[in-house]
Amino acid sequence: MSESILEIENIKVRYSGLPVLQGISLKIEAGETVCVLGSNGAGKSTLIRAIMGTQPAFEGRILFKSQEIQKRKTEEIVRMGIACVPEEKMLFSPLSVEENLYLGAYVLHDPQQIEQNLEFVYNLFPTLKQRRKQPASTLSGGEQQMVAIGRGLMSKPHLLMLDEPSLGLAPILVDEVLDTVRKLKQEGMTILLVEQNVREALDLSERGYILQTGRIVGEGTGKELLESDMIRQAFLGI
Repeated sequence: MSESILEIENIKVRYSGLPVLQGISLKIEAGETVCVLGSNGAGKSTLIRAIMGTQPAFEGRILFKSQEIQKRKTEEIVRMGIACVPEEKMLFSPLSVEENLYLGAYVLHDPQQIEQNLEFVYNLFPTLKQRRKQPASTLSGGEQQMVAIGRGLMSKPHLLMLDEPSLGLAPILVDEVLDTVRKLKQEGMTILLVEQNVREALDLSERGYILQTGRIVGEGTGKELLESDMIRQAFLGI
């Protein structure tokens, strides 16, 4: 039986007193890829911020490997094994590709482990190895997204959260990024994916949740959701 990596129980989050998440519950098993779908403003990024502790939940519980984390600091959560690749990428443009990657390993203290993780990232993204000395600002949008994902992998997380990894990319680069998610999935990584490309996200995921105005309004396997009227009408225009 699979081990539950992440369990969210009825969390509520608000901004300036206004409710954003209104009782969200979901779970992710070890080795699963789970996607969260929803329109702009549905609360997808807020959900990720709540898990990372940057936007606290005022009600409910978030359990990571059976330990409550909703009141922990972000650094503690990263040390426990959760990494997030934010929608904004948040690269340090003047720093080189390699320097940006090393920043993702700030919670690690074993130099050998850090170098092993770096080699894993370079094997995943050979282009980054070729450009490792270049400033991040000189890279294309797709390459910058590779750096952002690679930086997230440098801490060797047990759960990787990707917030809109293909946002703003040309179609050919979207395919590259989603192919990277597929490779990580094949490596056995546990992934929470927030993605605007609904069909591709559901094709990649074992299960998915539909978020609407701060509430879960649907869930199921990737196949079930692809065939559901809600997804077909709301996201696929069918």
